[in-house]
Amino acid sequence: MLKNNKKVFRTTDTLIGQGTVVEGNLHCEANLRIEGKFHGEIHCLGELIIGESGEASSNIKASEVIVAGKVIGDIISHGKLTITSNGQVDGSVHVVNLIIMEGGILNGNSKMEKAPVSVVKEKVKKVVQPEAG
Repeated sequence: MLKNNKKVFRTTDTLIGQGTVVEGNLHCEANLRIEGKFHGEIHCLGELIIGESGEASSNIKASEVIVAGKVIGDIISHGKLTITSNGQVDGSVHVVNLIIMEGGILNGNSKMEKAPVSVVKEKVKKVVQPEAG
């Protein structure tokens, strides 16, 4: 019997590329990756990735955040914040899950809370669906 080896690829719906500087307020309903520089507010309903060459001087609200570059500002996430070994966050974070890899830097306060009950129930409904019969 053959095993089905599926790789999960994250899609980037919006990219701010290396060498690009953007200022303003950004509202994104999909996934966002920043490899350039961004100054302003970020509200992302999807996953936000600050790449190794990325810098964000921003207050961020996103479902999940991965920081491999640098963030100066506060981060609020109802999911997970991951600071990679090259990542740096200078600001307060308010998240459900916090992962700081060896070498990652968090200069600021952290507050962690369990996911709201409505979010947990919604995830359970998606996983457990009654069979038609």
